[in-house]
Amino acid sequence: MFFVLSKVLLFLLMPFWWIVILFIWMKLSKTPKTKKRLFAGIVVVFIVFTNPFIYRSVISAWQPDPVVLPANHVYGAGIVLGGMAGFDKNEKGYFGNNADRFIQIANLYHQGIIQKIVVTGGTGKLQQDEPAETSFLKPQLIANGVKEADIIIESRSRNTYENAVYTKKILDSLQIKPPYILVTSALHMHRSASVFTKAGYNFIAMPCDYKVIPAAFSIEGSLVPNVALLNDWAWFLKEWIGLGAYKLTGKA
Repeated sequence: MFFVLSKVLLFLLMPFWWIVILFIWMKLSKTPKTKKRLFAGIVVVFIVFTNPFIYRSVISAWQPDPVVLPANHVYGAGIVLGGMAGFDKNEKGYFGNNADRFIQIANLYHQGIIQKIVVTGGTGKLQQDEPAETSFLKPQLIANGVKEADIIIESRSRNTYENAVYTKKILDSLQIKPPYILVTSALHMHRSASVFTKAGYNFIAMPCDYKVIPAAFSIEGSLVPNVALLNDWAWFLKEWIGLGAYKLTGKA
């Protein structure tokens, strides 16, 4: 139920739909005073959620700082969360916007920092009508030079909570000793780390795939409205509200 509800309500986290709802409400309203207030609401939402400076400031504060791992220390396993690949209508796999997760976990392996790679992620789609993401990622790791014997697959999970629960069962059964290295996008790390801590893991969080990095101030990059941010905000709001929901339900 939690999984289904989170998918159904995801569109409500997009400021674009807030503007649409406010616009429809304004058109249906009978009183001029209400119309003015709703129009003002539309203007405020548009200005705030298309402003690059506001977006960068919030995301920069949310993202954890990069992590430098201790030198000459080898870890039993690195855990990388799915959400970095998808499939087309012919079930051909492709890397997506979060592919830096793949790069970083492969780097850790090739640098000898981790001995095993645990890939966790089935499909996060509501319909569950596409292959598990791991079915694409495993051969990609092998093509990247990772030994098949060093790849551990968890392909049942549909969300972060299930990533943690199902992966822990596998690691416990294989008796791979912690601490582990947890790799996921910086935007997703707060929620992931909270869930994995609650599940009883001993791990080092290694954020990657930074959506915002320090940049010099510019008029165009800070003040000129960027309509694409109406969609980008949804991913932050999903993490922020999702963390709160996980805490309320005892999952984090």
